[in-house]
Amino acid sequence: MTIGVDTLAKRLGMAVHVSPLRFRLRALRDRFPSRTAKVLEDWLIDEANARGARVVSRANREGDGFVAPPIETLSNEELVVGLCQIQCIDRPQILRLAAQLISRRAVDCARLCLAAERERVGRILAELAKQALRVEPDHDLWRDLQAGLGNQAPLRDSLLHWTRLAEPVLKDGRVNAAAWRLVA
Repeated sequence: MTIGVDTLAKRLGMAVHVSPLRFRLRALRDRFPSRTAKVLEDWLIDEANARGARVVSRANREGDGFVAPPIETLSNEELVVGLCQIQCIDRPQILRLAAQLISRRAVDCARLCLAAERERVGRILAELAKQALRVEPDHDLWRDLQAGLGNQAPLRDSLLHWTRLAEPVLKDGRVNAAAWRLVA
């Protein structure tokens, strides 16, 4: 955790635990550096972008030369959990990347639930699932994720508004959205 920086844990009033995944992510950042990533959260954004999640990206990455670790080294489930850790700097847009990976069905629900439990991000993922299901109630992976996480205690502060996980479906190119769909 970066000293003097507001974290998601601070905003939500949650206790931070010592995370083996966080240590591993830092080691991977050293093995697969991004010259413009000043903090781990920037590196996680670069990694998610490399895997096709582009709803959020960092500016000024031209000539960075970032080479992402292979999926065998860092699974999508671990990446999603890393993006959702409460130790992260409080940048809600990072959660949109995790949601995009889930919405595009790039994760295995059982492995994600196991990693979420181990890293204590179940409450974060449960809230994301609740918001995503407002947009697409029939999305099988989000439904399974919500069921797999069980009853999680509600958060004391809002995490992310459902419109941040979705994009409008325009009718005849007009401004008013006819419907919404998850960003995948």
